[in-house]
Amino acid sequence: MINVLIVEDEPLIAEAHRAYLGRLPGFAVAASANTAQDAMRAAAESAAGGNPIDLVLLDIGLPDASGIDLASALSGLRPAPDIIAITSERNLEVVRAAVANGALAYLLKPFTFAAFRDRLERYQRYREALPAGTDAASQAEVDRAIAELRSSSDKSTAPKGAAPGTTDEIARIVRDNAEGLTAADAAKIVGVSRVTAWRYLERLADDGTLLRHTDYGNAGRPKIRYQWKR
Repeated sequence: MINVLIVEDEPLIAEAHRAYLGRLPGFAVAASANTAQDAMRAAAESAAGGNPIDLVLLDIGLPDASGIDLASALSGLRPAPDIIAITSERNLEVVRAAVANGALAYLLKPFTFAAFRDRLERYQRYREALPAGTDAASQAEVDRAIAELRSSSDKSTAPKGAAPGTTDEIARIVRDNAEGLTAADAAKIVGVSRVTAWRYLERLADDGTLLRHTDYGNAGRPKIRYQWKR
C-alpha cells in the first residue's frame, strides 16, 4: 500500500484528492495538511513511527511557505517521500524549481479524474519497477522505470475530441500575445478552421486557463477575445 500525504490549503480540493485516491487500488491517505508546517510535522511523525509517507500530493501555493521550500525540506527525511506537484501554477520557472526539488510529476489544476488516475497509476508502476531495497539490474531497467512517469502523448488529460498537441499550441500563442486573440486570429496562426480554434479556446476558458473578453465594435457582432489568465 502506498501511503499518501495530501498537502492542500483548499478544503474542497483536498477532499477531492481524498475521494479520487479512494477510487484507486493500492493507495491510502495517511494524513492531510493545509500548511507547510503541518505537512512537515505529519511526514516527520510518520517516518519516526515506522510508517513513512511514500508520496506527497503537493500544492505549490501554501499560506505559510512555498511548496518548493517544503519539497526541499521533505527531501531531508529518511526515507524521503516522492512528490507529485498538483497546482494551478503555470510559470515555467516554478515548474523547473519543483522538478529540481524532487517533484516526479506535475499536474495542473483543474484536471479530470482520468488525468489524476493516469499520474498516480504511472507512479505506481514506477515504484513497482524500482522497488526499494534492491539494486537495478541494468541501465535499461532504470530507463524503463523512469519512462513510466513520462508520456509522449498524454491523451488522458485532453478532453474528448481534443488533440493534446493542438491544445498546447493554441494555449501557447494566447499566452504569448498580451492583447489576447480571437478565434479567427488563433485559426490563422495555427492553421486550423475558425470553428476548430474556437472549440479549443472555449475548452481552455472553461478549465480556467484563459479569460474571455467581449469586444464591441462599431458594426457587426461582438467578438470574443481570449487572454491568458495571469
